[in-house]
Formats: sequence, C-alpha cells, structure tokens
Amino acid sequence: MIAGEASGDLHGSGVVRELKRKQPGVEVYGVGGEKMKREGMSLVYDIRELGFMGFIEVLRHLPVIRAMEKTLEHLLRLKRPDVVVLIDYPGFNLRFAKMVKQQGIKVVYYISPQVWAWHRSRVKAMRSLVDKMLVIFPFEVDLYQKEGIDVEFVGHPLLEVLDAGLDRKNFCKRYGLDPEKQILGLLPGSRKQEIEHIFPTMLTAAKLLAAETGAEIAVGVAPTLEEQYLQTLYNLGSARLVKGATYDLMMHSHFALVTSGTATLETACFGTPMFVIYRTSWITYLLGRMLVRVKNIGLVNIVAGRQIVPEFVQHRATVGKLVRTARRLLSDAPAMERMKSDLSKVRSMLGSPGASERVAERVLGMA
Repeated sequence: MIAGEASGDLHGSGVVRELKRKQPGVEVYGVGGEKMKREGMSLVYDIRELGFMGFIEVLRHLPVIRAMEKTLEHLLRLKRPDVVVLIDYPGFNLRFAKMVKQQGIKVVYYISPQVWAWHRSRVKAMRSLVDKMLVIFPFEVDLYQKEGIDVEFVGHPLLEVLDAGLDRKNFCKRYGLDPEKQILGLLPGSRKQEIEHIFPTMLTAAKLLAAETGAEIAVGVAPTLEEQYLQTLYNLGSARLVKGATYDLMMHSHFALVTSGTATLETACFGTPMFVIYRTSWITYLLGRMLVRVKNIGLVNIVAGRQIVPEFVQHRATVGKLVRTARRLLSDAPAMERMKSDLSKVRSMLGSPGASERVAERVLGMA
C-alpha cells in the first residue's frame, strides 16, 4: 500500500484494519504513517519524509523520491505482492503503477487522483495501469466509465472516522478555553510548507476577529506536526493549540478558517461555517492556474457543485479581505444558517459509512 500524505494515512489505516480483521494472516507493507502502522502495516517509508508539495518543491526533493522508487521496485521483485493498493498521491503513484504492471501484479487505486480538476489526460493512461478504481465521490464514476475503466463508488471514508469524542464543556476544559465564549477554529494544514505561506495571515485575521467578537482562538495541530514548531515560529498570543482532537475543534467552533484540502470536507461534515484559504509560491500558483480546470479549489465546493463557502486564494488571501468578509458573515444570522444547511447537503452526498470494509473486500477478492 502506498499513501504519501496524512489524509492517505488516515484512510489507508481503515483499509489495513479491515484487511487484518477479514484475513488475519495477510501481510501489508509499504508507504504510510503512524495510523497505518498502528493497524498492522510494516512501514518501508514514513510519510514524514514526504511532506512537500508544489512543482518547485517536488523538484528539490527528487533524490528522496527516486530513492523511494528504487526501494519499492526492488521489493516488488523480491516479495511479489498479490495486489498493490495505491491511495491518492498521483504524482508518485501513477509512475509506480507502471512498474507494478510490468511485473504482472494487480493494481487497485483507492481515492482517485483529482483528474476532474487537472491532468484529465491521465484518465486514458490509467486504463492500462489500474485493474480496479475505487472512488469516494459519486461524480467520479462517469469519468472513468467513459474510458472503460472498472470503477466503483465505495463512499467517503471520512464518514467512518468523524468522531468528536468530547462534549463542549470537557473540550474547553482540556484545552483551556472559556466554554461561555465562541470558538474561532484555525486549521492551517499538515505540511510545514503550506503553513509558512498561510498560517501568518490566518492567525493575524483571527486575532482581529477575536478582538471584535470576544471569541477564543483554537488552532488544530496535525498529527504529523509538533506543537513546539508553531509555538517557536509564530506569535500565538492567547491562541490555544489543539492536537489529537481536531474533529472536536471542528464540531465546537462557531466559525473556522481552513486551508484548502480534506479539512474543508471534514469541517463541512460537522456543519461548521468556514472560509477556504490557500496560498503557495507564485511559480507553483501560476503553473497551477494553467493546468487546473475547475472554478473552485475547495473540496467542499467541488462536491457541492457550486461555491457554498468563500474561497481566498493567493493574492485574495489577505488579512483585510478575510476580516471584512468574516465580519459581514458573522453578523448575518440568515447567511450563517444557509451555509450550515448547504454543508449538511454536502455530507449527504458522500454515501454511507463502511468505505474501508468495502475496499478491503475488493482487494481480498482480487488477491
């Protein structure tokens, strides 16, 4: 199994768990993180070694990528797995799929590359590389069926992990928050690179909003990050760091500023109003603009089929724009309720819980 980032580790861990439950003797190894390891996968590479993104950044880390490719190619020949399961991470996984097929080994691709957003030409290439495509959004089925690829919608794995275990009182007590005040949640992402571009603006805007509204600021810390990293580099002020309870933060926040990615969909599932924010290097952004084919970049808006939460991308992601727009939204109760209603509809579009079990069944069937 190959999962190259935190969300892939999360969703892959559910598949590992179900594989082990259904077939206790199954051997699972590959690239992932602590969650997959905890469920019984042997890590060949840890995702903490792969925390980079963007065109320029990938070029800079090519030696690491090449070394991983060589190691995994050697393992294919040495261990001859029955099935290789690729989880998202298309830049690497689609190249690796070619090596796998050359060895005559079956390929299951779980969580489709976002070919509907860019690189649509990849779909044709995937026909010869993928034996089974397991997708998590219903609109992806038609895209692959048109190219004659065996595809199945298995539902979104988020629906089986969205567990906020703390009620508001205990959540606030654990993280030093006043339960009588509203919570302004910040979700700056899991990669240091994106945090450096986005978090300073996000934090400054949140401080201004908190000063106006009396809200408390809480920052969700990804499992791949150390709290000390944020404490050392950024002037957090009275903002509290929340690690190990991100879903509780999403649920109990009155409003959230969220870095574009899976977190926008997770926050949507809790019905919490939000803004989507994204900023990267200008070279990466300009190259992306030439390739991306969708109007919106936030997954929550893509699934909805329209913009239901505002997006602040690159030059629009400024403190002034964030504060002015948030001020208007937070003072407009009907607009907040409309956004909550739209977010509840997004959750209903993600299918039913049990994606991990369905994936495990398909993988074992192919083995």
